[in-house]
Amino acid sequence: MEPRNISAAVIGAGDYIGAAIAKKFAAEGFTVFAGRRHGEKLAPLVAEVEAAGGRIVGRQLDARDEHELAGFLRDADAAAPLDVCVFNIGANVNFPLLETTERVFRKVWELACYAGFLAGREAAALMLPRGRGNIFFTGATASLRGGSGYAAFASAKFGLRAVAQSAARELGPKGIHVAHLIIDAGVDTAWVRERIKAREGEAALANLDAGRLMRPAAVAEAYWQIYQEPRDAWSFEREIRPFAEKW
Repeated sequence: MEPRNISAAVIGAGDYIGAAIAKKFAAEGFTVFAGRRHGEKLAPLVAEVEAAGGRIVGRQLDARDEHELAGFLRDADAAAPLDVCVFNIGANVNFPLLETTERVFRKVWELACYAGFLAGREAAALMLPRGRGNIFFTGATASLRGGSGYAAFASAKFGLRAVAQSAARELGPKGIHVAHLIIDAGVDTAWVRERIKAREGEAALANLDAGRLMRPAAVAEAYWQIYQEPRDAWSFEREIRPFAEKW
């Protein structure tokens, strides 16, 4: 890989989508800063990236803490100019309306919306003096419609989309590419597979259609494609789904 003197920060570097994004940008020569709430879980990702010759720093990160988040992004920028910030915190929960507690609603909003606002603001503060940079937000089907049992999650994802849209209109003319990626399908993760098993049984899990779940690496590739867009043809929003997904 050809080393680049730029960094990429992945906020919400979980075991699947976040890890795939971190690996993709590391493979493209970026210095990657990967953050997640349970920092000790980053060890396998760090080991894999380093074994492949990449540069990565894994950090425990509570993205709801503005001082902690700002410090995380400043450290990434100090290692190499921050060129990409990906906000990838999920917080997907499903509760009937009457079982959605105040604590659940507030926590989901803090994780999936408020923390996204902080990430966008702090990344922009570092990128604007250079007049270039990329801020990407991971959205979901719930960014566009509130499904039954998803009052907390959909409201947070709707809010994150609004933050991203406002930021794109403000920052685009100043050289900062802001984009919102809507993942309109299930992603192949342990959590999704457990939900399929619980709803449809072992047989359904053992005989999944090839086009039902999206690979985390495919999501990472979509982000890389957005990153490569020319300045005179930037996209703000892109929806991705497997070929067999009904929509």
